[in-house]
Amino acid sequence: MKQLLLKLDTSRPQTLESFVIGQHAELVTLLHLFTQRVPGNFGERAVYIWGESGAGKTHLLHAMEADASARYITPASPAADFEYTNQINLYLLDDCQDFDDQQQIDAFNLYNQVKEHQGFFVASGIAPPALLTVREDFRTRLGWGLIYQLQSLCDSEKIAALEQAATARGVTLPDGVLPYLITHFHRDMPSLANMLNALINHSLEIKRPITMPFLREVMQQQKVDNG
Repeated sequence: MKQLLLKLDTSRPQTLESFVIGQHAELVTLLHLFTQRVPGNFGERAVYIWGESGAGKTHLLHAMEADASARYITPASPAADFEYTNQINLYLLDDCQDFDDQQQIDAFNLYNQVKEHQGFFVASGIAPPALLTVREDFRTRLGWGLIYQLQSLCDSEKIAALEQAATARGVTLPDGVLPYLITHFHRDMPSLANMLNALINHSLEIKRPITMPFLREVMQQQKVDNG
């Protein structure tokens, strides 16, 4: 079995449609409006999304950066990305809790300029603004817009989402495979979806059906590869 079996499948772009909505229909509806540069019901143009790692924050922000008038910004982004430009009217700031002091200052200034020019601003972090260990002025700006918490999916929602993903690839999974996977593997959806893709890809490559023994072999090999 090949090493790096769980390398991310970058050929499958993240979209708002592929996000597992769960309890977040209101948030996803708002983000759809933002992608069309339409304010929310009460004129909202800024939103902060928080939740634990793997909850889907990065998925949502990546899903919104499809056109040239949107910019995705992370702690690894160059300083120039924090500069406002009239060609960009949707700014997407991910992992705000990891911005260094200068990046926080730049993000604070960026937010003010976006607001002044009636642009759109979406930010994410692992905690609500009040609990982030960042500069007070930056924390205040993050709290000015709407704030949404991403709730983790329950097991039945995870199974339903994974079944849907498998069906989209023309694969029917035997009973027991997904319940075993979500109880014996990493429980966040990105890891689970990545493992499912790995299972399907390897099954097609070696022309072997996905069964419980096959799943256990792949999971065991992944443990070996990760040392």
